[in-house]
Amino acid sequence: MIEFAPATLLVQLAVGGLAFTWLTTRRREAGLGYGWLMRGVFGSLAAGGAWLGFASDPQPVRDWAAVGAAAAAAAALAMSVARRRAGVSGQRGRVERRRAEIAEMTGIDRSEQHFDRSRSEFPPVLDLIAPAVGMVGVVAGGLDAGDPAALAVARTVIGALFLGAVTDAMLLGHWYLVQPGLARGPLLELVRWTGALWLPEVVVMLWPTGMGSVLSGTIDDGYNGLLGWFWVACAVTTAGLIVGARAALRERFYSAVMAATGLLYLGILTGFGTDLVARVLLDTT
Repeated sequence: MIEFAPATLLVQLAVGGLAFTWLTTRRREAGLGYGWLMRGVFGSLAAGGAWLGFASDPQPVRDWAAVGAAAAAAAALAMSVARRRAGVSGQRGRVERRRAEIAEMTGIDRSEQHFDRSRSEFPPVLDLIAPAVGMVGVVAGGLDAGDPAALAVARTVIGALFLGAVTDAMLLGHWYLVQPGLARGPLLELVRWTGALWLPEVVVMLWPTGMGSVLSGTIDDGYNGLLGWFWVACAVTTAGLIVGARAALRERFYSAVMAATGLLYLGILTGFGTDLVARVLLDTT
């Protein structure tokens, strides 16, 4: 029996989200505000997972690791705010080039945003600390979920990465409304990772005892097999949405980014269905 624990789910989502936040911030293209948003959101989820665990389902290693992840995310956020005057090198260069082009064409020097090159930038490597600490809690949550331990840990770790990737991709897609000049590379990278993680996510959910037992009727879902087929629909639809988002990003127009973001928004719903429906059904075994 592999139990489903809501506290572990929150820690999973926090760790996955923070890991893929680093994947984007390391490129030094997205503005500082994106990092602030992500560290605040996923750091809060880590803190919420720790609180829920301590309050209702204590697992000391998982819960304290979540506290450590939340603290590391908060420290990285504070460091980024403290070094905000330096900006981000990729964004800084783009803003300065655009200002120079406008000044050359119009004779007007628009002071949209000024950066201080003498100051040190926020080092993105700091964004790795929180997910590294939190991953200890994810593994501990998997071990605590029951037997077989290897399958429980695999489902927990892969689920954390899969849910983190699709969530970060959707949030980054919305960030293009704030930073419309941002290149598509960061979003394409997250979409590729989401697609790469889809297969192992489905495989570990099918691995016996898995969703195959629900589909065959060996495990009763309580709805005459309806929830099992709902899981299949979620998994297949998630794959289709990832392919659609990748195809949309091949288009040259800016509206393609918004189309991809809409598809990723739906992908979060079906992606969570792929993970949560399976874990809740398999918890009944």
